[in-house]
Amino acid sequence: MINIKSFVANEIKKSVVNEFPGCEISADEINKMLECPPNRDLGDFALPCFKLSKTLRCSPVIIAVNLARKIECTLIKSANAVNGYLNLKIADSYYSEEVIDGIISDGDDYGKNSDGLGKTMVIDYSSPNVAKPFHIGHLGSTVIGHSIKKLHKFSGWKAIGINHLGDWGTQFGKMITAYRMWGDPENIRREGIDGLVELYVRFHREAEHNPVLNDTAREEFAKLERGDPENMKLWREFLAISIEEYKKTYEQLGIEFDYYTGESFYSNLMTPQVEILREKGLLKIDDGASIVDLSDYNMPPCLILKKDGSTLYPTRDIAAAVYRKETFDFDKAVYVTSNQQILHFRQLFKVIELMGYDWYNELVHIPYGTVSINGEKLATRSGNVVLLKNLFTEATEKVFEIIKSKNPDLENKEDVATSVGVGAIVFYYLLNSRIKDSDFKLEDALNFDGNTGPYVQYTYARCCSVIEKAGGIPDSLSARGYLPCEAEISLAKTLSLFGEKVREALAAYEPMIITRYLLDVAGEFNKFYHDCRIISEKDERTRSFRIRLTEAARITIGNSLELICMKKTAKI
Repeated sequence: MINIKSFVANEIKKSVVNEFPGCEISADEINKMLECPPNRDLGDFALPCFKLSKTLRCSPVIIAVNLARKIECTLIKSANAVNGYLNLKIADSYYSEEVIDGIISDGDDYGKNSDGLGKTMVIDYSSPNVAKPFHIGHLGSTVIGHSIKKLHKFSGWKAIGINHLGDWGTQFGKMITAYRMWGDPENIRREGIDGLVELYVRFHREAEHNPVLNDTAREEFAKLERGDPENMKLWREFLAISIEEYKKTYEQLGIEFDYYTGESFYSNLMTPQVEILREKGLLKIDDGASIVDLSDYNMPPCLILKKDGSTLYPTRDIAAAVYRKETFDFDKAVYVTSNQQILHFRQLFKVIELMGYDWYNELVHIPYGTVSINGEKLATRSGNVVLLKNLFTEATEKVFEIIKSKNPDLENKEDVATSVGVGAIVFYYLLNSRIKDSDFKLEDALNFDGNTGPYVQYTYARCCSVIEKAGGIPDSLSARGYLPCEAEISLAKTLSLFGEKVREALAAYEPMIITRYLLDVAGEFNKFYHDCRIISEKDERTRSFRIRLTEAARITIGNSLELICMKKTAKI
């Protein structure tokens, strides 16, 4: 399929060269300037000529008028100058033939690009703290991270997903202390991670009245770092229980990681990095602790070692970054965490730069906002959490009841309910910008009529139903020469934008762009479905075109769903 935006950029370049001899602007530069007008009546593409004014030493109004006169191309239906903008409309035949044929021909590859071919990215995401529950607060890092990984793979990158489990630190001193004081091995075996959470919550409750417990916890973690056999045995048990539980949730989300290398994995790799800091004169002692002074960069000091010599997040993250660069030779390393860690990563990246690692600028932090439930903030310490497994169960049960009442004969109702219920939560979470704080409301997420996951999945199922009833996809020749109506062209135009949306989403590390695009596609398809007869259409050429248009919509919706961690459901 022709990349219409690149094609348009080339045509404009020809006009620029003809009208303004000696101008050396490239088609790529013009491509970056092209915009999609907010109102489709204006055109399919717009070139703001203000950006050319300085280069061409001419008024943007005159530039637009002159370029509009010069453009002559069968694929460009019209070129008009409006207040310094060059507005272009593409011929309907491009959308009704080139786009539809290209989407069907590409199938699962539609929308892919090779921008990242030969490049490697490592992405650190999800990363729950071991011995704590997997609650909705972890959903952000998990689904945003996995969507960003999928977007990279879709764009030709070799994408390596790492679950950097929080399996080291003072919290394990707390867990070991709590287990020894109040733990019941039989209860832990029976309750699993829920039993560990009870102990964690109790520790913090007791520590409020008995602060000495915090000192005991620090001592127990220091022993763990020294390899104390008993503490190591307990730590391994806590780790195994937690990973077993997390994998159940990942399976529901359809997520697999390439590596489960938590903080503990780097425990033997930290000392060499601390020595480099010392050798370069970066490490200073402040009240017994070892720090890197970052005051010259308007940041507080980065704490590397505690008074007792214990390591902290920065120490482990430095070792992890060096290991990943040496192991994977990445072109980009991405970290997906809450916006509460923005300062931590600014400090981390600056320390890595000061250490002399010339790949510091390949490190990228992708922050996201916090989530609350019905306005209430989540906190594991106080026990105020909504477990993701419970949320998935509730959503699945609600969808199952809806399916039973609306489509009682549907096969595999349980599987469909799980796909739609879990997908509803994922879609609802990714509907808004990742950086915004969000308030999760399950009843809104599960609405089949609103801008929700079930609405989009239902639209996909509707496309599948049409194709099934049609008995297959007619060949392209059977639809050749058909003159589409407004609803059909509008849908085809929206489908043609998918490749650009993929690039936009990747450039901004923003899955919301795909989620919002899915709503646009679903809206356009349902308008087309309402306005146009498909299976019952008598005219064979019209029927063939509309079936092919439906198939193109099905492919586009399906590929988009994959990019935001949602499952394609053929029947609901």
